[in-house]
Amino acid sequence: MRIGYIRVSTAEQNTARQELLMQELGVDEIYIDKTSGKNKDRPELQKMIEYVRRGDVVIVESISRFARNTKDLLELIEKLSEKEAEFVSKKEAIDTSTPTGKFMLTVFGAVAELEREYMLSRQKEGIEIAKLDGKYKGRKPKELPADFESVIKKWQKGEITAVKAIKKLGISKSTFYRLVKKTNKGIEKII
Repeated sequence: MRIGYIRVSTAEQNTARQELLMQELGVDEIYIDKTSGKNKDRPELQKMIEYVRRGDVVIVESISRFARNTKDLLELIEKLSEKEAEFVSKKEAIDTSTPTGKFMLTVFGAVAELEREYMLSRQKEGIEIAKLDGKYKGRKPKELPADFESVIKKWQKGEITAVKAIKKLGISKSTFYRLVKKTNKGIEKII
């Protein structure tokens, strides 16, 4: 069976180009993740790894869609090998059913990881330059909800739980505690 794996970094990104490639390659089953590739904890990737059987071929558009670092790439390929499945990356023309393909996979995986590190480094440098120019100030701080103080007082008195306070204010747990700490209210509850 030919199994396609597609990944884009965010839910807003389009998978159509990769899906068309999979259709052209005649894949029987497609797994799609819309999340970062920084680690292997992707739901559809894990389902695909579980689904793969002996003799299957996993096809990806490029190595960077499958794994972002060499360690993860090699671990994923090892899992496929244990199940006696092969791996094909169309862009890099890698096929792990050949010794050359296995070697090239490791080389391209290392290159993809290096490329990502360069990209992150350039991004960090760009942000630092923008900060110096006064163009980058980060995210705007959240404004306190209108009823923040009254909800906090109820929480401090033990009239409501932190969970209820968070839900009532419509903010995340981390935002709640950060705002409480910032306004110097309820610090004794946090500690």
